[in-house]
Amino acid sequence: MPTYIVTCNPDATPEQVAAAKKYAEDQGGKITHEYNLIKGFAVTFPNDSITTLESHEHVKAVELDQEVRIQ
Repeated sequence: MPTYIVTCNPDATPEQVAAAKKYAEDQGGKITHEYNLIKGFAVTFPNDSITTLESHEHVKAVELDQEVRIQ
């Protein structure tokens, strides 16, 4: 399963972030990292279910986790 970076809404409360994480887990995802600088987390998630996570009310964005390089 690929890993995704999930960013919650900037005004999301800690309870709303926790609800988004629980929702991801309930849909078959596994939380692999929690971020402190942004309201978000990394999750491994089945490809065919990612649109379900993107539509959650407290989720702002879902991006495929990938390596970033600079020249």
